[in-house]
This record gives sequence, C-alpha cells and structure tokens, in this order.
Amino acid sequence: MKRTPSFSFAALVLLGCAALLPAQTTRRTAAAAASVYPIQEGYVDAHGVMIYYQTMGRGTPLLIVHGGPGASHDYFLPYLLPLARTNKLIFIDERGSGRSEKLEDVKQYTVENMAEDVEAVRVALGLGKISLLGHSYGGVLAQAYALKYQEHLSHLILASTFPSTKEMNQVLQREKSHMPPDKLALTNAFEKAGLFGKGTPWSRGRYPDQYATLAWGWGYFPYLYGARPDANYDPQAQNTTTAWDLYREMWGSHGEFVIDGNLTSAEYVDKLPTIKVPTLIMAGDHDECDPSLAKEMNAKIKGSKLVILPNSGHMAFVDQPKMWNKSVADFVNAK
Repeated sequence: MKRTPSFSFAALVLLGCAALLPAQTTRRTAAAAASVYPIQEGYVDAHGVMIYYQTMGRGTPLLIVHGGPGASHDYFLPYLLPLARTNKLIFIDERGSGRSEKLEDVKQYTVENMAEDVEAVRVALGLGKISLLGHSYGGVLAQAYALKYQEHLSHLILASTFPSTKEMNQVLQREKSHMPPDKLALTNAFEKAGLFGKGTPWSRGRYPDQYATLAWGWGYFPYLYGARPDANYDPQAQNTTTAWDLYREMWGSHGEFVIDGNLTSAEYVDKLPTIKVPTLIMAGDHDECDPSLAKEMNAKIKGSKLVILPNSGHMAFVDQPKMWNKSVADFVNAK
C-alpha cells in the first residue's frame, strides 16, 4: 500500500512563512524607494550656452527660475523641498549665473535670451507641458517665457515680481525714501559720486563695501523678511555670490534703487491680458516688489489667483514656508 508523506504542523507554518517573505520584502523595498528622492543634475547646451539644471521629486514637472539677476537656484533650498513630494522640480541656473556658463559678450545677458534658454531646457529634458515658477527677476523671466511660449505651459506662478521696470523703479524710489535720513544722505552721496562707473561693484577709494550695507542692509532689508528675518543676513555676502558682469548689464550701473540696464525691456503690463494659462500671483504683504504690483498683474490676467502672504517680505517662502508651498502645490496639482 502506497503511503502519503505526512508533514508536521510546524513544517506547514514554515513553508507558509517562506512563501510570504518575497512579497513582504517587495513591499518593504517599495516603501523604502518611495521615501528616497534622488537628485539628478547636468547641463543643457542651449543655443551654445551651457545651462546647469538639477531635478528632484515626482509628479508633473515644475520648472523654477531664480532672481537676481545673477543669483542662482541655491537660495530656494531647502525651503522648496516639500514640493518634491508632489512634483518633479527642475531648478536651473540662468546663463552667466551659478554653475551655468559665463559669457564674454555681456550683451548676450538679456531676459529674452534667457526665455529661449528655458525653452531649450524644456525640450532637451523632454518635459512636455510644464508649470513655470519665477521668483523676483525670475518672475520677469517667467512672464517673458509665457508671452512667447504659453502653449508649453500648464500653469504659471509669478512670485514677488513685477510686470514693468518703470513701475518697479517707482517702488524702489519709495523704499529708498524710507531709509533713516542719515543713511539716505550717505547713500545719495555715494550715488552722486558715480561709484558704479568704474572699478569694484560697490565703491571706490577709501569706502570699500559701504554702499552694499547702506543699500541692502538699510534700504532693502525691511522688505526682505517678516516672520523669520535672517539673523545671519550679511549685505556684503552679495559681493561673492552675485554674477556682477551680468547684473550690471541687466540691472544697470547707477545704484541699487534704479533699474536702467537692458532689463528696461521688461514692460509687460499691456501684454498680460494675452496670457490665458492658469496663473498664480504671490507676494509678501510688505514685499520689496510691492503688493500693488501683484494686484495689478492679477487684474490684467483674467482668472488668475492672487495670494498675499501675511507678515512676509520678498523672501516669502522663508517667512511662511508651509503657506507658500501649499499655495503652489495646491495650484499646480488642482484637478
């Protein structure tokens, strides 16, 4: 008589557990992978200019352009990192800035050329339609891009920016007038002396770097932060981080409170009604780019959404990071 092999209850339990192990391991591996956000970086050759990019996150693409002009994407980090949970973030350094290629011909530093660089990055990385976020000068760049390439946009976010250089110059003069009288007098004296005409970026003769402290420390700082002022803020640090050749070509050479470089081409107020993509406009309630500018853009772009962040300056994503990031994430991912 043929006997059927018998198995103990313990053996059956062990076999069952062994069968479960691969599934449990797979689930643990998947969970671990979901919590990891690798960074990818590289360069795009944009019409002969090497543009640095860095990507992270998952979801629909959100391309982010920085201010200055002549800063880099670094000042967004770590504040914008939570957005990587909902979107694929693409940071770039604009031509001549950060880790991107510097050009001998400074005449090539224009907002129009930088809009073409953004388009070259979008095409080279195969991003399809993108959400585009621009902060400060980056918001000017984002407007220039939208006015030419809005068919490639799903969403537009204009943060702490301006649509008109003429109007921004009026804002800058008002902010300058609010400096303490003694600081204002010294600032005017430096500017009258033509400190930007030659030599170092900030001053000449026996007053090295003093203008930077006056302009950014006394003139701009009250409009940079609100809820979380940077206790380590150093106006002189801009001397080592800004691309000065680019900045002087675009901003100008006659002081921090007047834009008279080639950025004077940025006059978009009458063109804004042609923007039809969903648009979010953000500003701090005491932004260096005065909230009146955000309200004007909101009135000109039909259907746009306006968010004025409380107790916030120009760096509103530092002052109100949760509110700022939630506003952006909810907007670009709205169903």
